[in-house]
Amino acid sequence: MSTVTSLVQSVDWLALAPPTLAAAVALVILVADLFLPAARKPLLGWIATAGLALAALSLLPLLDGDRRTFCLPAHPDVCSYAADPFALVIQFLVLGGALLTALLSIDTVRDQDLPAGEYWFLLLSSAAGAALLPASRDLATLVIALEVASLPAFALVGLRRGDRLSSEAALKFFLSSVAATAVMLLGVSFLYAATGSLHLSQVAHALTALPDPRLATLASAGAALTLVGFAFKTAAAPFHFWVPDTYVGAPLPIAGYLSVVGKAVGFSGLILVTVRGFPSYADVWGPALAVLAALTMTVGNVAALRQDPRRAHSAVRLLAWSSVGQAGYLLVPIAAAGYAHDPGHAIGSTVAYALMYAAVNLGAFAVAALVARTSPANRITDYRGLYHRRPVVALALGFFLLCLAGLPPGIIGLFAKVTVFSAAVDAGLAWLAVIMAVNVVIALYYYLQWTTVLFRGAGETETTGETETTAGAAGAVIPAPVGHPAADAAIPAPLATAIALAAVLGIALSGAPQLVLRFASGALL
Repeated sequence: MSTVTSLVQSVDWLALAPPTLAAAVALVILVADLFLPAARKPLLGWIATAGLALAALSLLPLLDGDRRTFCLPAHPDVCSYAADPFALVIQFLVLGGALLTALLSIDTVRDQDLPAGEYWFLLLSSAAGAALLPASRDLATLVIALEVASLPAFALVGLRRGDRLSSEAALKFFLSSVAATAVMLLGVSFLYAATGSLHLSQVAHALTALPDPRLATLASAGAALTLVGFAFKTAAAPFHFWVPDTYVGAPLPIAGYLSVVGKAVGFSGLILVTVRGFPSYADVWGPALAVLAALTMTVGNVAALRQDPRRAHSAVRLLAWSSVGQAGYLLVPIAAAGYAHDPGHAIGSTVAYALMYAAVNLGAFAVAALVARTSPANRITDYRGLYHRRPVVALALGFFLLCLAGLPPGIIGLFAKVTVFSAAVDAGLAWLAVIMAVNVVIALYYYLQWTTVLFRGAGETETTGETETTAGAAGAVIPAPVGHPAADAAIPAPLATAIALAAVLGIALSGAPQLVLRFASGALL
């Protein structure tokens, strides 16, 4: 009598709670938007914020174990979803970043007259995909999660109807991301043809002993194409060209979201396919990622250094190029994992750095969103005298910039850079450590230059008159003078809360860096 093997997979709903809750709240918002009158639309923002907070809290019951679901009946240890320490840390980063973005967005949606229902639905949908990706353990789920995180982001970037910059940014972001996805899907199809599986653990095992040299060639091509696809997603040079224009054209909260959550998605996917999927090709992807890291940090920092403070949107452009440079630092430990005996330990430095970067970079974007309320051109020169107008906000931005630079009192930025530097040295990548040190010095200049602008008097301008003016682009809005009601107006509560949360988190991490550094000393995978 023949036996029939069941193909039904068990489902652990508790393990799936973080992305599931985010997706469920997105659907609730989509339906509620149909029935709420226009005057009650702001309620959708608070529903979205509460939903993201609930999704983040759902991580707490998962801290006591390594839960897995969607496992193969014949191979219970081969699963498509794993709520392990790596996944939980990245999910915390992603949902925390989305929560801060939601706080930044509440006033932006109203002030810029963005369609509230669409905005919050797209943000929650993207956050759900971003939370799913770090727990994905097969190539199909990885690609689906990546696209669920990316597709809503295209629409969010271009949601300002009638805005040329917004439309151009969305188009560039869409075309580059579609190209990356096409390349990645081709690579995944090659890997499936060569190994007969999509699960990362089975792919890794199959790649160690391919019986036919032609299959080995096919698998090598598939691995290379998959890595190129993720290089686009992480904004690694030379696949970074979409970043500055996309950040400038997007609503500022979405630019901050892309700089943190978008990068977390790309880097967690890159870590999974290299460390979990292609460990036998470490001698190939290790050197390749080391070169990408050196190129990315150099291109990003040199471009940031060349930004004209008087140019319209120069503050956002500097943050955009800075994020490219920071992506180079994040790549260093992943490259080092290709040389390490324990690659899971090496990538802990990337996670530690990402946690620091997420808090302070979103804080910097929060202050930029505040300044943009009175100075829509958002030049760096618009920040001159900010300390005299809003001393607490100026001190917060100065702290965020010093953290990114790695200078005291931003102790956590210094410690995070040291962990990345140590990962390169321990892996024998002394040349990469030297390039990183040079880039850190380059970055010091533009971070400190912006910081000093905050504390200069409003009268120290390039032209005469009480109002600070610049030689920026024609038609740019002149910022309000010191003492002007617009400059001294109360900060909206959600925006103030976002700045305060980012500052408190940065200060807490600087006061107790071991909270982050313990991730650098443990094996998360």
